[in-house]
Amino acid sequence: MHSFPTDPARRRLIHGAALAAAGTALPFLARAQGLFGKQPITLLVPYPAGGATDVQARALALAASRELKQQIVILNQPGVAATLAPTTMAAKAAPDGYTLSLMLSSLYRLPHLQKVSYDPATDFTYVANVTAATLGITVRQDAPWKDLNALLAAAKAKPGEVSYGTTGRGGTSHVSMERLAALAGVKFNFIPFKGAAELYNALMGGHVDAVSEAGFGAAVAGGRVRLLATFNEARSPTRLNVPTVKELGYDVVANGSWGIAGPRGMDPKVVQALQEAFRKAVDDPEFLRTLDLNDYVRFYMDSPAYTAWAHKTYADEKRFVSDLRIKLDD
Repeated sequence: MHSFPTDPARRRLIHGAALAAAGTALPFLARAQGLFGKQPITLLVPYPAGGATDVQARALALAASRELKQQIVILNQPGVAATLAPTTMAAKAAPDGYTLSLMLSSLYRLPHLQKVSYDPATDFTYVANVTAATLGITVRQDAPWKDLNALLAAAKAKPGEVSYGTTGRGGTSHVSMERLAALAGVKFNFIPFKGAAELYNALMGGHVDAVSEAGFGAAVAGGRVRLLATFNEARSPTRLNVPTVKELGYDVVANGSWGIAGPRGMDPKVVQALQEAFRKAVDDPEFLRTLDLNDYVRFYMDSPAYTAWAHKTYADEKRFVSDLRIKLDD
């Protein structure tokens, strides 16, 4: 669906470019103190606390706060396939830079699946993209399925009995798993969850048989779950023993990402200050550690590049959903 940098060499290249651009950021960051008052900036996170994205957002907010010399506080607002937070912001927040939201890939797909109250092309000011994620299919370590083909065989033998969970209907993980099911000729029992922490707790508790999601790194490292396959284009350099869904014969490639946006109509000077603060924050060692822990990579785009990418992704998702013929319940 989308192509993101995943290898260490590419990451070093992007880091180098960011360092080269750092000098130009200083004047904007120096002026940023004059653009904001004493009240904190609120960053909405469309997942509950405790999941991989939430942990990453908190580390990023802390680093960006230091750059702006302005407090950034996290407000968790899960729901509607990770679109409740940004759409509430777009409808209610003033375009003054004091309210921002994380933007997940589902935001560009949902309008093509059901009636929504927002337009991704007009209702947001795209500030900066931050990361790209590896999506994978995991099961408990004690599950009987040692590889993806075994899981698919079980689902084919007992249609609708093998369950899987993702964070919400219509998200990249949900659509990717349904695409896989269609190609494999199987039927899963899909169960949506509000956030990754709740989702993986359900997996460990035996309430779902499998998970299609990002943010599996800590659970895999801790030996609690088994990663059967990823939706990457090619094997991850850090997961060379794990096949991709595509190489197993199912042409499904997907990546997740998240960035930051505000309501439409923000002052360009405020956008410039924010994007430069986030440009520096994405190189913060603690933030990068949270990415590495969960198989995410740094994928920074400034406001113009992110805006163009969002518009293109919105158009691409229309074609993808049309081909897939997936509809959500009203």
